[in-house]
Amino acid sequence: MKSRYTLFAALSLVGIIIDQITKIAIDRSMPLFDSIPVIENFFNITYVRNKGAAFSFLSNASWRLPFFITISIVAAIVILIAFRRLRDNQKLAHISLAMIFSGAVGNLIDRIRLGEVIDFLDVHWYRLHWPAFNVADSLICVGVFLLAVDMILEEKRLKRG
Repeated sequence: MKSRYTLFAALSLVGIIIDQITKIAIDRSMPLFDSIPVIENFFNITYVRNKGAAFSFLSNASWRLPFFITISIVAAIVILIAFRRLRDNQKLAHISLAMIFSGAVGNLIDRIRLGEVIDFLDVHWYRLHWPAFNVADSLICVGVFLLAVDMILEEKRLKRG
């Protein structure tokens, strides 16, 4: 039982540290809106800041910062409660929730510290750009995908009895 809490804490801490180190490195080494091509016509490191959520959702709302901080704190608490309810043998769910938690906390740190989130991963196909994102966003997306996989596998385990 204790090992799953250690795993959750370790994965969460590593995710938060990697997220924050990459954001600080970008902030200190690049001017805002600067872009460095990594893979021509596919991937750039581009320094932008996002005051909103995904796709700059609510970026101009006057109440956005308290809203996003509150939502992030509530999400982190819900993740911790969900984690406590998992069985010890639900390893993939443990990892998934740690990834989602670290992503939520990583972006929460930015919102508290800067009032916005640093994004820098710019995936595109020639001039068609996906909105820039960061390590925290990646952790959340991969964590949600893995959690969905775990839910499907759990459903199959329950059907087998």
